Amino acid sequence: MKKDLLFFIIPLLCVLILKYFSSKPSVTEIYNTKQSVELIKSSFKIDEVNFNFDVKPILSDKCYTCHGPDDKTRKANLRLDIESGFYKSLEDNPNYYVINKNNPEKSEILNRINSENASYVMPPPESNLKLSAREKEILKKWVDQGGNWEPHWAYTKPKLPSIPKIDSKNWASNEIDYFIAKKLESVGMTPSEKEEKEILIRRAYFDLIGLPPTIQEVDEFISDNSNNAYEKVIDKLLESKSYGERMAAIWMDLSRYGDSHGYQDDQERIMWPWRDWVIHAYNTNMTYDKFITWQMAGDMLPNATKEQIIASGFNRNHKITQEGGVVPEEYRVEYVADRTVTSAKIMMGLTVECARCHTHKYDPISHDEFFSLYSFFNNVDEDGLIGYGITAPKPNLTIKKADINKDLSFINLPDSINDVTLMVMKETENLRNTYVLNRGSYDSPTKLVKPSTPEVVLKFDKDKYPSNRIGLSKWFFDDDNPLTSRVTVNRLWQQFFGVGIVATPDDFGSQGNKPFNPELLDWLAYTFQHHDKWDTKKFIKRIVMSSTYKQSSKVKDENRLKDPDNTYLANYPRQKLSAEMIRDNALATSGMLVNKVGGPSVKPMQPPGLWDEVTGGGGGSLAFYVEDTGENLYRRSLYTFWKRTVPPPSMMIFDAPTRDFCSPVRQKTSTPLQSLALMNDPQYQIAAENLSHNIFNEDTSIEKKINKLYRTVTGRTPKEDEIEELKKYLNEIKSLNKIEESKAFNSLVVLVYNLDETTQKS
Repeated sequence: MKKDLLFFIIPLLCVLILKYFSSKPSVTEIYNTKQSVELIKSSFKIDEVNFNFDVKPILSDKCYTCHGPDDKTRKANLRLDIESGFYKSLEDNPNYYVINKNNPEKSEILNRINSENASYVMPPPESNLKLSAREKEILKKWVDQGGNWEPHWAYTKPKLPSIPKIDSKNWASNEIDYFIAKKLESVGMTPSEKEEKEILIRRAYFDLIGLPPTIQEVDEFISDNSNNAYEKVIDKLLESKSYGERMAAIWMDLSRYGDSHGYQDDQERIMWPWRDWVIHAYNTNMTYDKFITWQMAGDMLPNATKEQIIASGFNRNHKITQEGGVVPEEYRVEYVADRTVTSAKIMMGLTVECARCHTHKYDPISHDEFFSLYSFFNNVDEDGLIGYGITAPKPNLTIKKADINKDLSFINLPDSINDVTLMVMKETENLRNTYVLNRGSYDSPTKLVKPSTPEVVLKFDKDKYPSNRIGLSKWFFDDDNPLTSRVTVNRLWQQFFGVGIVATPDDFGSQGNKPFNPELLDWLAYTFQHHDKWDTKKFIKRIVMSSTYKQSSKVKDENRLKDPDNTYLANYPRQKLSAEMIRDNALATSGMLVNKVGGPSVKPMQPPGLWDEVTGGGGGSLAFYVEDTGENLYRRSLYTFWKRTVPPPSMMIFDAPTRDFCSPVRQKTSTPLQSLALMNDPQYQIAAENLSHNIFNEDTSIEKKINKLYRTVTGRTPKEDEIEELKKYLNEIKSLNKIEESKAFNSLVVLVYNLDETTQKS
């Protein structure tokens, strides 16, 4: 078996290597391209310098390690992360000022960054940090303009920007387009033309329901010449039950959902009823503030319903250990810290975990503040170590069939099960005190702290909010909280464009990327909060109805040089389908997908013996992988059983995260393993066989069969030369292997499933 696999892999790798070197540009070409890009970047004239977007990123990268928030690593008692630090005299020489307002040329910051004296220059040589000529120019320009300090952009409350005036009014469909067009015009670019209808509808289907359109649905859209043809498609998709499944797939990454407890023994847990609730919440368009509040504190709401308590299971999705010999309190502390970090990433987009062991080195979040936030989640009567075989450790909630028939119809409980128990939250007042833990260690408590939040974001007003998770939820959605709406709309933008307006969705702090279009970000954040009233479907519809979203993905040559990363969105960015979409596309187009919503997780095909190889010795129900049968083999990938120590291998190959921790963004890779999976995974082979059988047995010409195959899988009508190439490939397979045309056609289907166009969204 292994020998046969090597015979297959080695020739393939040789082909890939030859292809790489045959298409690899020369050194001169690479140099000239890089040189052109650098020349374009350096040609941008520095006029007005913005402290937040031009100056602060330089200071954060090159200065904060020694002159930032952490008092334990701070040098010369100088802080450059706060306003007062810039205008004070130096500790070792009171006659010199970091920024000299009266005589900017005498500002010590300029003297230091331009010095050639190794003992005087900043950053110092031993730091291995160095300012570029352009960075020095920006700092000088800023000092010359007055050296005015501003609070970090993300910590200031969003205001509603005015809609900019643009030249390309006829292109714009809604307000989003005005902000995008204005930015494009400022760098001498123009937006792209509208995408072809058959490509646009496929894009919308995958983005909104995670599944491809059928040929019939594409044809109906193409033939609909009404002004609202596209809008009708969008409305239909937003009302589809598959919409909730698509949105839930993203939330599973954020909430670190799994069907096992994690750690070495990694036994089974039951949390799928909570996942069913998430699907239900999205499909009923629960407002985002309620969606979050129920998950943060559903168990604490007045006269909490079972549905609200189920929603609180969000905070129990972290890993839990069943390993003998551990210190229970050590792991209980890890669970509370996980809840703290996850909530902060999702709601604030901040790396608060950096402050668990010491004050944050780049953002003004203190060591004490981490544990004040931690204390909101520290009143749960839970065990750090649970016994073997416990699928829903306390606190938990049992759901009976009577509950489902009465109020919880969204939970798909199989007939063979009478009830199901899942983990939830339950507050126990005065259960324990919270202390700052020295270096974050469970056994090193220092001073007592009370529930509170990072003051740099918004002070936690104890007269306004109760000091519990209900109060924390209210704080997140306070009108003055500057982060919640920004972070949320940025993540939604990322869902449709691949990259957020802030490219670091989990870091809106000093080390994170600055927004490429801050005015648009604030307009979206303000609108979502104040005009949409946290209506997610309404907000999403605004995005997909924009001309920005409907652009062609073809790149103009002149734009490629000006904006090689397509930061400003002069065209729609091409994106690979998610791991779930790639598998679901094969199942759907082959006619094999079982489109049933909710229920227990299922075990589709995977390599035999995989779990046996890595099981840590705990045994139990997950010692061996028992493949499902019947329709459970072909359910949507959202429902695939997720064992944390051995996640579904095909999904991992296509960049799904392990779900050990909250993941706001997935990696984006392109490797030969992905192609090998599409060719060799039995799931894709069976899908190819089924589709091949369905199409080849039709009484029509081979050209029409190829045309239907291509349209079914890629959504696009192939050109004549593409049909000829595929026909040529079909004949070669038939001739080389001396097989019937029907079997050769199956190989053709495998090829089409493996095309770049098939695995791309547009």
